[in-house]
Amino acid sequence: MTDLWPYLVLLLVGFLPNEIWRLLGLVLSRGIDESSDLLLWVRAVAIAILAGVIAQLIFFSSGALAAIPFPLRLGAAVGGFVAFLLIRRSVFAGVLVGEAVLIFGATVMAR
Repeated sequence: MTDLWPYLVLLLVGFLPNEIWRLLGLVLSRGIDESSDLLLWVRAVAIAILAGVIAQLIFFSSGALAAIPFPLRLGAAVGGFVAFLLIRRSVFAGVLVGEAVLIFGATVMAR
C-alpha cells in the first residue's frame, strides 16, 4: 500500500481539481450559441496558444527532446498533421503517428 501513495496524491492534487472545473464548464456551457463572437474568439485564442506551444516544442526544445535533431522533430509534427488530415481528422491518429515517427527516428539515429 505504501507504493501507491504517489498515485493517490497525483489523483487528489492533479486530476480531481481539474475535473471539477471541466464538469462545471460542461454544465454552464449548455445553451451557449457555438457561433457567437465570444466563443469564436475563445476558440481562436485556444488554437493560438496550442500553436505556440507546438512551435516552442519544435523550435526551442528542452530536456530529452532537445537531443533529437530539428528535422526529425519537424518531420514528426508534419507526419502527425498529415495523419490527422488523412484519417478523418482524428486527433488520436495524428498524435499516434507523430509519436511513432519521433520514436522511430530517435531509435534509428541512436544506432
